[in-house]
Amino acid sequence: MASVDHSIEKNIKAYEPSFEAMVPTPFVKFMRTCVIWQFIRFVIINIKMIMVVQKSH
Repeated sequence: MASVDHSIEKNIKAYEPSFEAMVPTPFVKFMRTCVIWQFIRFVIINIKMIMVVQKSH
């Protein structure tokens, strides 16, 4: 059997900064938790859905 060189795999460390997930900015956190913004988005999405349904009838 041929031996496999694992030296490359040993150099890869888990949880390096290059593997971290994106961190939301303070503005993004605010927009995700702002009830007023969520309501506006809800209304916009519903208007879009109504338009799609009206086109199909």
